[in-house]
Amino acid sequence: MIDNTKQDRKKKIPTYALILVLWIGAAWLLYPLINIDSVQMDNAKEYLYRSAFGIALMIIFFGKTIYDLLFPQVTYRKMPLLNTILLSVYAFLLAGGIIFMAVRMIVLYLRSREAGFLF
Repeated sequence: MIDNTKQDRKKKIPTYALILVLWIGAAWLLYPLINIDSVQMDNAKEYLYRSAFGIALMIIFFGKTIYDLLFPQVTYRKMPLLNTILLSVYAFLLAGGIIFMAVRMIVLYLRSREAGFLF
């Protein structure tokens, strides 16, 4: 008989792969904000929309993390303390990243306003 934990792990591999692909996509979308000094103002509108979509992905990740913290899926026992601590740290890091990226978007917007009308 096959152990249930091995079967559960095999079932979760596509989920983990999807989350990894979404994080890579979010990193690609937010890359111009990280290197804001090399951004050309001619493409500022494209970077603004691209970054907004990346921040939206991060907000979705943040919401799922908060949901997992408040309503754990472990119904038969309490959530392990280590899991709660790591989820809390992850939520704080996500919140900090969202705030940082939003500030970078505002800087990009203000820099583009000096060059002319953005929209």
